[in-house]
Amino acid sequence: MAQVEATTERIIAADAETVFDALADYSGTRAKVLPEHFSEYEVREGGDGEGTLVHWKLQATSKRVRDCLLEVTEPTDGQLVEKDRNSSMVTTWTVTPAGEGKSRAVVTSVWNGAGGVGGFFERTFAPKGLARIYDALLAKLADEVEK
Repeated sequence: MAQVEATTERIIAADAETVFDALADYSGTRAKVLPEHFSEYEVREGGDGEGTLVHWKLQATSKRVRDCLLEVTEPTDGQLVEKDRNSSMVTTWTVTPAGEGKSRAVVTSVWNGAGGVGGFFERTFAPKGLARIYDALLAKLADEVEK
């Protein structure tokens, strides 16, 4: 069982604190910036960063839907970590300054992939697909915070 990783990033024309606060706002901004791949979004505990428990279904492909129940932690400044209780998936959001009035938002998801032929296809195609989904989320986030 190999580990699978998907990463994408975006420079956003807003300071790092603004971008991080928007990402950590699970009860407000986060719900607004989710692309159509996410459904059944529900904050079950908390709603602002550390201590949040959030649920959604992620439609990765037409046939693949992942039921996610995520515990949110903030291990360091500018970093959110979402650990899925229903799988091995861990998603890390890191927001850092990137010059005057700009920030870099990086999202990385890792999980234990399947073995065999199915695992080969997962390692080959899933990272690109998930990166496209998170690209769309980061674009909507940028639209929201750059207003």
